[in-house]
Amino acid sequence: MIAEKTTRRPAGLYIHVPFCRSKCAYCDFYSIADNSQLDAYLDALSREMKCYRDFAPLFDTVYIGGGTPSCLEIRQLAELLAQVRDDFPIAPGAEITVEVNPGDVDTVFMRGLRDAGINRVSIGVQSFDDVVLNTLGRRHNGREGREAVDAARAAGFDNIGVDLIYGVPGQSHELWRETMEAALRFNPEHLSCYELTVEEGTPFHHRIERGEISLPGEEESYRFFTSTSAFLEQRGYTHYEVSNFAREHALISRHNHKYWDHSPCLGLGPAAHSFNGNRRWWNHRCLELYLRDVVNGLAPLAGMEDLSAEELLLEALYFGFRTKRGIHGPDFRERYGIDLFREKAPALRSLRDQGFVTLEDEFLAPTRRGLALADRLCLL
Repeated sequence: MIAEKTTRRPAGLYIHVPFCRSKCAYCDFYSIADNSQLDAYLDALSREMKCYRDFAPLFDTVYIGGGTPSCLEIRQLAELLAQVRDDFPIAPGAEITVEVNPGDVDTVFMRGLRDAGINRVSIGVQSFDDVVLNTLGRRHNGREGREAVDAARAAGFDNIGVDLIYGVPGQSHELWRETMEAALRFNPEHLSCYELTVEEGTPFHHRIERGEISLPGEEESYRFFTSTSAFLEQRGYTHYEVSNFAREHALISRHNHKYWDHSPCLGLGPAAHSFNGNRRWWNHRCLELYLRDVVNGLAPLAGMEDLSAEELLLEALYFGFRTKRGIHGPDFRERYGIDLFREKAPALRSLRDQGFVTLEDEFLAPTRRGLALADRLCLL
């Protein structure tokens, strides 16, 4: 296999667990509802880890996502993290996150996560309303969602993230507001509020094509977005990225911020992506192909690309417009070789005059209106 070396910057480690007990109707992340090859996956993951020991001098975030990592037993998660520490230099105080499904966890499970060294948990609640959860095809109910957050707090977690989804067919603005209010009763350190998006090939997409359900239009989606931002900011949360809110700056998702900052990240497991400064590569989106290659001593790569300076620049703009921190002119100039404030001055002034960005002290930052259209602003 290829052991890619990267810069001296601390890296992030992502591990993809491709197993779910059932598939949600809207989900396009790679996962399978069959865990018969779980042991083979863990063995292959162990082998893949050893091939990237020299990837970075230090990792200061670890993120176990999926799929559904809480499909694994506590013993398996603990052994996995122990091997991570054996194979990689993990910084003291590193952020170590695991995603869990409310239907899988209780206080005993959450305490096991704490004992294994996990210090941040992301709970896929999505909604506390049973009708909405049924529409989404989730296998937990609202009561289990509430109990999962309570269990995390009872287990001693002081960095809890709650994931929610808006724009679900049949979900009114009033019902969405009640969902946010229900989440805030737990005083979570982090909230991710995602607009429901539907990818081709999912059961949701087929239902939309048949005219059985419909998603909100552009104006309605914009209203959902802006009302969510205003509601949570009024309650003390910082809207630091398009879909993410934190009670304070120290509680942002440090791992996810690496993706938006072009920091080096190593991805392990099926469908995982890696980045090392100007090269990006990704593993097979198929467990069988992943296992085949790893067992045969090959890198389980599905593709690789070397990004040009222009492509890196465009990505940096895209990521910068997605975050409240925005873009610092001098840092951007040093890293990407362009004086953005000078070379794009007319376009930036136009964006400012239209209320999409602020320009102050060589910082370019999106407004709430700008965050809503972040994907388009990078094309200035």
